[in-house]
Amino acid sequence: MIEIKHLKTLQALNHCGSLAAAANHLHQTQSALSHQFSELEHRLGYRLFIRKSQPLKLTHQGEVLLRLAEQILPMITASLHECNEPQETNLRIAIECHSCIQWLTPALKRFKESWPQVNVDFKSGVTFDPQPALQQRELDIVLTSDIIPDSKLHYTPLFDYEVKLVVAPDHPLANQRDIQPQDLSPETLLIYPVQRQRFDIWRRFLEPADVTPTLKTVDNTLLLIQMVAARLGIAALPHWAVETFERQGLVVTQTLGEGLWSRLYAARRKGEQRQPTIDTFIRSARQHAVDNLPFVKRVSISNDDAPKATQQSGCLQW
Repeated sequence: MIEIKHLKTLQALNHCGSLAAAANHLHQTQSALSHQFSELEHRLGYRLFIRKSQPLKLTHQGEVLLRLAEQILPMITASLHECNEPQETNLRIAIECHSCIQWLTPALKRFKESWPQVNVDFKSGVTFDPQPALQQRELDIVLTSDIIPDSKLHYTPLFDYEVKLVVAPDHPLANQRDIQPQDLSPETLLIYPVQRQRFDIWRRFLEPADVTPTLKTVDNTLLLIQMVAARLGIAALPHWAVETFERQGLVVTQTLGEGLWSRLYAARRKGEQRQPTIDTFIRSARQHAVDNLPFVKRVSISNDDAPKATQQSGCLQW
């Protein structure tokens, strides 16, 4: 019968001294506030304050309920604050990419400085298919560019990034400014050992043009870049994966077509969008990436930041 809003209004009445001042304090109209109290007094069967008194004076019953408000409201505020503070916990993360770890490691360091009580754990054994494990509560967050429709997962956009063609400095494509799918036809494309349909360069660049270069799988990023530098193949990677090697003159990056862009998401289970530890980590990782990574674009986040199932989802290119 007594709601939290009634207790807050009693406090405002007592503090402000008049119905008009209390209404202004609570960002309501005086009429709406008066109606709220008239309805409550009708239900309770007694008056809570004396009308037209200056300053406003509470009745005995109003004083009793004011004491209740002063006891209950601070407890509610403290409890809600505690609900929004991460406690000592484990945060289990999986990434659907090899190269993400290069920028995620410093992002994790930054997160741990703010939340030292949270133990961050990278789960092994689900490196390239972790989303089912997320659904089965074996993980808490998956960083991915793949969206699974109707998966009961919530995908929060982190940022957009450009996938760059990576070649050796003396490769013929190193000085070509308009890279088209046909230019890659005679090449050996080095990829990670996953299905080729999961790579944006295949699904969105080569396949639509009916171009099929030779594909060769490589297990890790460092070996892949070394092979590119040795003219054993070419690759398509986010720029952050090769930035250090490009500065050293070991490889060169080029734009694919008019630019091949994809989007990285943080996937979590629906209903856990406001889980404080997960939410804090996602915000920290997003900010670190936008502040420090080249060829990255900030993504506008709305209240409903999960993409629709009908939207085009990204795939792997790492």
